[in-house]
Amino acid sequence: MAELNTDAGAAGHGKKGKLRAKKQSTRVDMTPMVDLAFLLLTFFVLTSTFSKPKTMEITFPVPPKDPKQNTTLVNGYTFILTAENRVFWYEGEFKEVPKNGKPATSLSEIKFGEDLNKFLLDKNDLVIKTIKDLKKKKINKQIDDTTYKNLAVDAKARKEAPFFVVKADDKAVYRNLIDLIDEFNICNIGKYAVTDITMGELNLLKQTIK
Repeated sequence: MAELNTDAGAAGHGKKGKLRAKKQSTRVDMTPMVDLAFLLLTFFVLTSTFSKPKTMEITFPVPPKDPKQNTTLVNGYTFILTAENRVFWYEGEFKEVPKNGKPATSLSEIKFGEDLNKFLLDKNDLVIKTIKDLKKKKINKQIDDTTYKNLAVDAKARKEAPFFVVKADDKAVYRNLIDLIDEFNICNIGKYAVTDITMGELNLLKQTIK
């Protein structure tokens, strides 16, 4: 509230009988403004939506019941991340020495971007074609959204779909791992896992990047 104070003593006569103007002073009460500010602050706090943390789902392989049990990687590919945004890959099981008439494992380098994207699309061609057919059926109203999502998940998890294993040495950066998993999602890769690099793979990596 604003108040207007009038100085009654200022209404007297001045010199030579002239009247002097009344002096006025104002005082603004800021209490209602403070109350309004707190009401607005409370309103914005209660109605604001706080940012939610962004998370990414990563699948880790289930450890075998028997530590000595050897698992076979069928239709699988392994990516190894290292320094300077470099990524190497090999197909199938890791072999330090030739085995069953097959040569020992060798690493091939692939670059992030178009090369990696094309590689994943080629290896996952069967799943991608299946999902494209499902999308056409959904557009043509032959299946609903729920059925499409369930069938797409089944297509990614089918036996014929490739399985990708991601490993990294102590020089790799976390961003490269995220970029690689993003490429998996873009290319409809449904079967992948992140695990530790073995000593044999680490030695092979050191020999390759010399």
